[in-house]
Amino acid sequence: MRNFFLSIIFLASALTGFSQTLDHVDNPVFGAGEQLSYKLKYGIFTAAEANLRVQESATKFGGKPALQIVAEGKTAGTFDVFYKVRNRYDSYIDKSTLLPYFYSENRREGSWKHTDKVTFNQAEGKLKAEKGEFTFEGKVFDFVSAYYYARSLDISNVKVGETITMPYFLEDGIHNLTVTYLGKEKVKCSMGTFNCLKFNPTIIPGKIFKKNSKLMLWVTDDGNRIPVKAHVEVIVGSLTMDLTGAKGLKHPLNPVKK
Repeated sequence: MRNFFLSIIFLASALTGFSQTLDHVDNPVFGAGEQLSYKLKYGIFTAAEANLRVQESATKFGGKPALQIVAEGKTAGTFDVFYKVRNRYDSYIDKSTLLPYFYSENRREGSWKHTDKVTFNQAEGKLKAEKGEFTFEGKVFDFVSAYYYARSLDISNVKVGETITMPYFLEDGIHNLTVTYLGKEKVKCSMGTFNCLKFNPTIIPGKIFKKNSKLMLWVTDDGNRIPVKAHVEVIVGSLTMDLTGAKGLKHPLNPVKK
């Protein structure tokens, strides 16, 4: 269950940018003041809630101003009684490159607890976490900064079936997530019906997901590129992530007119 809530609620599934390479981002699609809210439903029941917000960082890194991204998630209703989750993730990113300087997490899922603090040195290809030091080549992110960076990548030339691999650090090392583009669809969520890009992030079967489970993700096909819906089958039933609130967006969120 540990990585399950992280993956679904905080959008490991939402690595929505698409490009053959992780190019430099020239025009971020988000800024300070953006707030997104989601609900995770198991059938008709709300299992969890998540909120993400972007704000100016009070801390500078190497004398440079930064953005702070805060992601919080918790179980709801009956699920909160039987398996309480209280998670918070903070990512501090460069305003220009959107690469992370620092990441911290405080997770409590049932009786299990985990904290971590990660410092990134992108220039030297090194990062330091509570479990030790790690080296890498190219760009490496934490879960939260990966999602926001990917939203701003150029997707104008993406083709159906094309994939991207996104490197991120979590808990014990650097991992990769592969996402496949499946085309365009109109999708309905709590905030209306939107023209969307459809993606299929790779998931690993286990105690939660079926062997042939597929995670589907829909992202607005506009200047914001925010996830509005995700769906995945689990061992018993299915889970749906639904956008319930959006404020401070750079561009108007325009539902499709009926």
